[in-house]
Amino acid sequence: MPKERPLWRGPAFRLCLLSAALFLCLQLGMRRSWCPEEKPRAAVAVAGRAPPPSRSAERQPVAAAGRRRVTYVRSGRRGSAAPPCCPLQPPDGRRRKTVRWHIDLQPWASPTPSLNYEALRFLKYISTSQISCEHTNLNSLRGHPETAKKPWSICLDERFSLIHRIRSKQCRLYSLGLGNDDNQFEISMANSGCEVHRFDPSIKSAHIHEGQHLWYHRLSIDWRDPNPAIAAHKLHSNTKKLGTILNEFGHQKIDVLKADVESAEWKILENLILEDVVEQIGQLVVEVHIHWPGFEVSGNDSTVVRYWYSLLRELELKDFRLFHTYKDLSKPQMFLKKEAFNASSCYTLSWVNTRWK
Repeated sequence: MPKERPLWRGPAFRLCLLSAALFLCLQLGMRRSWCPEEKPRAAVAVAGRAPPPSRSAERQPVAAAGRRRVTYVRSGRRGSAAPPCCPLQPPDGRRRKTVRWHIDLQPWASPTPSLNYEALRFLKYISTSQISCEHTNLNSLRGHPETAKKPWSICLDERFSLIHRIRSKQCRLYSLGLGNDDNQFEISMANSGCEVHRFDPSIKSAHIHEGQHLWYHRLSIDWRDPNPAIAAHKLHSNTKKLGTILNEFGHQKIDVLKADVESAEWKILENLILEDVVEQIGQLVVEVHIHWPGFEVSGNDSTVVRYWYSLLRELELKDFRLFHTYKDLSKPQMFLKKEAFNASSCYTLSWVNTRWK
C-alpha cells in the first residue's frame, strides 16, 4: 500500500492557511486606517466637547438665521467695580448673551465699484433728514440758554417720549468722549433733571459725582471687552463695551446716547447694532469723522464708504430716523484724505428711535 501523506501537506490545508493569513492582514490594515480618526474623537470625548462640525453643518446656522452666522458669548466679569450710583445687578440679571458677526453690506452704488458713486450716495444720505423735528435744542425749554460750542441736537417734539421723560425727571443720558472740554450739553441735561453719565478715560478719579444728577466715570467705551489678563495691569483706565456697562450699572435703557469718540464711532456703532444694544437707546447723537476710514476699518476707499453707508442703513432697519445733520465747517474739508466732494471731515448726526416708549 502506498504511504499516506500527512494532512498538513495537502493542497486543501494549504489553501485554508493562506486564506486565514490573508484575512488577518486585511483586519490589521483596516484597524490601522481607522486608528488616526478614533484617537482625536476619544480625546474630544475626554475633554467633554463635541467634535468640530463639518462644513455642511457650519452652514446650517446661516440658513436658520437668514442673514448671519451667530456665535453666542458671555460678557461681563464678576467682581467688577461700579460707582455708588449704579449698583451691580445680581448674577442672573447681569448675564447677557451677545452676538458677534459682521453686518451685511449694501449693494454697490454703481455696476462697478466706484469711489465717486459711493461718496455721493453716502453724503446725500447723511445730509437728508428722514423725519422732521421742530424742537431740536434745549433752548426751546424755559431757562435753558444755548451755551454749547456745537449743536448736539435732540428731538423734543411732543410725539416722542424724551420731552415727557425730561419733564418727569426720568431721563438718562450717556455721553462718550475723549478729553473733550465741551460738556455744556451734559450740564444742561443734568440741570433739566436727567441722570447724566459721562465716560471719559482722561479724568483723574474712577468716579466723580458732580451735582445731583451728573456723574463722571474713568471708562472708555470700545467695541470689544478687554482681555482680563491685560486689563488687570491697567490701574488708571478701563475699556469696556457699552452693553457690558449697561449690565454692570443695572441700566436697561438710555434715552440719549451722545458720542464723540474721535474715529472709533464706526466700530462702536457696529457693535451696538450687532449686539442689539442700539434697541435700548431712544436718541442717538454721534459725531462721525470721514477724513480717514477709522479705527480697524480696512479696505480701499470705495469699500470703506460702502461700509459706512451700510452701517447707517442698519440703523434705519432698527427704526432709527435721521432728523438733524450738522456739517462742521471749522474742521478741514477732507474726505478720506482728499479735498473732494465738498465734504467736511466731521459731521454730527442725530437719530430718533421711532419705536421708543
